[in-house]
Amino acid sequence: MTITTRDPRTESAPGPVAEPRRPRPRARRNSRRPVWDEEPSLPATALKGLALTAISFLAIYPMFAVLATSLASQEEIVEKNGLVLWPDSPTFAAYEQILSGGVVTDALLRSIGITVIGTLCSVTFTVLMAYGLSRPRVVGGRFWLMSVLFTMFFSAGIIPNFLVVSELGLLDSYAALVLPVLISAFNLVVVRSFFMGLPQELFEAARIDGAGDFRILLTMVLPLSKGVLAVVSLFYGVAYWNAFFNAMLYLDMDKWPLSMILRQYVLLGQPVADNAAMASEMAAPTQAIQMAVVVVSLVPIVVVYPFLQRYFTKGVITGAVKG
Repeated sequence: MTITTRDPRTESAPGPVAEPRRPRPRARRNSRRPVWDEEPSLPATALKGLALTAISFLAIYPMFAVLATSLASQEEIVEKNGLVLWPDSPTFAAYEQILSGGVVTDALLRSIGITVIGTLCSVTFTVLMAYGLSRPRVVGGRFWLMSVLFTMFFSAGIIPNFLVVSELGLLDSYAALVLPVLISAFNLVVVRSFFMGLPQELFEAARIDGAGDFRILLTMVLPLSKGVLAVVSLFYGVAYWNAFFNAMLYLDMDKWPLSMILRQYVLLGQPVADNAAMASEMAAPTQAIQMAVVVVSLVPIVVVYPFLQRYFTKGVITGAVKG
C-alpha cells in the first residue's frame, strides 16, 4: 500500500471564491437631472435669445427715440406726432439753446458739484464707519450696528426731517442735500461685510509691525477694496445725481440742480428760459429742447457706468456673502 503525501510548497493556494453577481438595479425612467445641469436644447437657446432681444429692444427704443427727437426740427415733430425715430435733417439747435449759458447750464454745473462732493463725503464716512464696525471688540459696536440696521426699515418721515434741517440752519444750502443722506445703511452693510471677509492675518501682522488703525486702513484695506468701493461710489453718485425731492424741499429756485430743471420743464411743461421774452425767442422746438434736457441728464451716468460695471459682481456679491 502506497501512501502519498502532499507537498505544501508545490500545492497552489486556493483562490478566492467569486461572489455571485447581483443584478444591477434598473434606472428609473422618471429620474432626471436638475434643470440647471441639463444641456440647453436648441429651442430653449433660441427662446432665450428672443427674450434677450426683446428686452434689449424695449430698453434701447425709448432712449433712441428721445435722442432722435432732440435732433429733429419742428416740422418733423409735428408731422410724426411728437415721436421721431430718424430725423431727415438733424440739427443741434436744442443743445445749443440749453448749453448757451442759461438755466440748464448753471443747473448742470450745480449737479456735477453736488454729485462729486457728496459722493466723496459719503464714501469717506461710509468707509470709516464700516471699518470701525468690522473690527472685533469695538466698544458699543453692536449697538451702533443695530441702530444703522434700524434705519433701513423705519424712517422719521418728511416733517421731522424738515424740522431737523431747519433747526440746523441748512435751509437754502447745498449741505441740506448731502448731510441728511450722508451714509446709506445698505452701502454701509455691504462695505462692512467686505472688510470682515479680509484675512485677519494681515491685520495681526500689521499690528505686530506697529501700524495703527488709520495706517492699516489706508495702506492695506483700501487697496484690497477697489471693487466694493467702486460699486458703492456709483450707488452714491447716481443717488445724488437723480435726487430732486430734497432740492424741492430745501432749496430756492435759483439753486436748483439739473434734476429739478428736468422735472420742472419735462413733466410740468414749464420753459427753462430765464424769462418769458427769452422763452419766446427760442430757435429750437419746445419738445426737442425737452428731449435734449433728458439726454444731457443721462449722459454722465451712461458714460461712467461701463467703466464700473465689471466691479459689480466682485464688489456687491462678495461684500454681501462674506458677513
